[in-house]
Amino acid sequence: MIKYFFTILISLLFFNQTFAKDVSINENIDLNFVCDLEKKIIKNSEFNYQTFLAKDLNEKGLDSFKILSKKPETLLIKGLSSFLSVSSKLNVKVVNKDVVLFKSIDQEKNYSESGIITRKTGELIHEITKNMKSENSEKYISIYSCNKDDKKV
Repeated sequence: MIKYFFTILISLLFFNQTFAKDVSINENIDLNFVCDLEKKIIKNSEFNYQTFLAKDLNEKGLDSFKILSKKPETLLIKGLSSFLSVSSKLNVKVVNKDVVLFKSIDQEKNYSESGIITRKTGELIHEITKNMKSENSEKYISIYSCNKDDKKV
C-alpha cells in the first residue's frame, strides 16, 4: 500500500510539472464511486506533513464521487469539491485505461486542487494547496479507497 502511495504521489507531482494545461482524454467513462477516507496528510503552520488516520479525524468519506469523460476533451468531476466541479476550471485532464488525473488552479494562482484515481485499485489521492504564493503554504492530501457504485446511474 505504501509503495502504491509513493508511486502515485510521485506520478502526481510529475504530472503536475510536465502536463500543466494538458488535456488527454483517451477513454469515454461514466463511473460512480463510494469512497472511504483512509488517511490525511497535513502540512500547515501547526503540522509538518503529519499523517492522520481516518478514525482520528472528524471527516467522512465520499458518498458519491462521479467521473464522466468524453473524448476528446470533456472531463467532469462531481462530489470531491465544488472547486473541481466546474469543468472549465480544470487545467489538467488525463484519462486513460489505468488512471484519471485532474488539476485545477484558481485565477490568482494561489489555490489548487488535484487528484488521481487508479481505475484498477480504486485508490484516490486528493491534494489541496492553499496560499501557494506565501512562504506559509498549506497542503492537505487525502487518501481514499473507492469502490464502484453500480447502483447509481
